[in-house]
Amino acid sequence: MHWIVDAMNVIGSRPDGWWRDRRSAMEALVGRLDRWAAARDDAVTVVFERPPQPPMESSVVEIAFAPAAAPNSADDEIVRLVSAHRDASEVVVVTSDSVLVERVRRAGATAHPSKAFRDMLD
Repeated sequence: MHWIVDAMNVIGSRPDGWWRDRRSAMEALVGRLDRWAAARDDAVTVVFERPPQPPMESSVVEIAFAPAAAPNSADDEIVRLVSAHRDASEVVVVTSDSVLVERVRRAGATAHPSKAFRDMLD
């Protein structure tokens, strides 16, 4: 299975003050994904709207970014990743964005709700 995580959708699924320190929230998500992915035999890609400065790194999780800072650019990148996958039926997209859910389902992937996924990570 390949999990593709809509980063800001997952981060925003819990009103825990993440907006006061966006960078720390992003790093915390990558850290939780690292631990979760290390215990599984699944690939994990997390998609952010734009690359943080300085860049984040992970030896377990692929960190991807939308190529442009435009509205819905992370969603477009997620759909592109699903479409580029050799077998979209092996892809689970983590998001609660109903428009993105519909787009990835049309591309052959399944969707998993952000809040339920974040609860699973914690």
